[in-house]
Amino acid sequence: MKILRTVAEITEFAKAAQQAGKVIGLVPTMGALHEGHLTLMRTAREKCDVVIASVFVNPVQFGPNEDYDAYPRRFEEDCQKLESVGVDAIFHPEPKEMYPEGYGTYVNVESAFTGKLCGGQRPGHFRGVATVVTKLMNLSRAQEAFFGQKDAQQVLVIRRFVKDLNIQVNINMVPIVREESGLARSSRNAYLSPEEKTAALVLSRSLKKAEAAYEAGEKSVEALKKVVREEIATEPMAVIDYVELYSFDELKEIETVNGESLLAIAVKIGKTRLIDNIILG
Repeated sequence: MKILRTVAEITEFAKAAQQAGKVIGLVPTMGALHEGHLTLMRTAREKCDVVIASVFVNPVQFGPNEDYDAYPRRFEEDCQKLESVGVDAIFHPEPKEMYPEGYGTYVNVESAFTGKLCGGQRPGHFRGVATVVTKLMNLSRAQEAFFGQKDAQQVLVIRRFVKDLNIQVNINMVPIVREESGLARSSRNAYLSPEEKTAALVLSRSLKKAEAAYEAGEKSVEALKKVVREEIATEPMAVIDYVELYSFDELKEIETVNGESLLAIAVKIGKTRLIDNIILG
């Protein structure tokens, strides 16, 4: 497994793989890897000849009051995990390598769905995501890229700019990986105290209740959102950022669930903001 730290190094590695006729898979991450990330790597390994994982805490997707400095960084541990699942190369640049002095180009996705959910709560977030993912796709020369369903809106944003900019990369969305308790795996779970981690189970529990109601015949969007809100309200440590239910994958406003739809929530447990979702229909 190679560790690539510069643009020149990843460019050389990717060019050699491409010239050898290899199918290149890209899995962008910010590190602090967990089983959810490793599932992405395994999926990429099954589908591609060469797998490149990036480990880069991207400064331009964090707002001024967000957790960029505190975001967990565990590179040596991440390397061991990536080697165990057969990743071929890790791209681990410094911020100045990705955004050198004088850098001034950003990818801004202006779509009806970018201002909803996390896009509405975190202005500028998807501008940063779209910019870094575009750069990573260009550098890796990937034909396949892999992202988790937990960040479903992010997947839609990426699919939109890939289509709009005619980038020849297939975007794969891999289902959410959960702990045995039901908690969606996330690097930010590391912020939670044991008490907060127990409280955080209300996210998956509320979604499961809504899913049960849907399967029992409830199709009203407001009724399903109410099921989620009422369950979250039973946890004193939980503060709702949003509970929304939209069509998938356009994130259009709907009154009833008549096709594939995304039920997405963001909840603060203490100082930690967690997201989760399920797809109905």
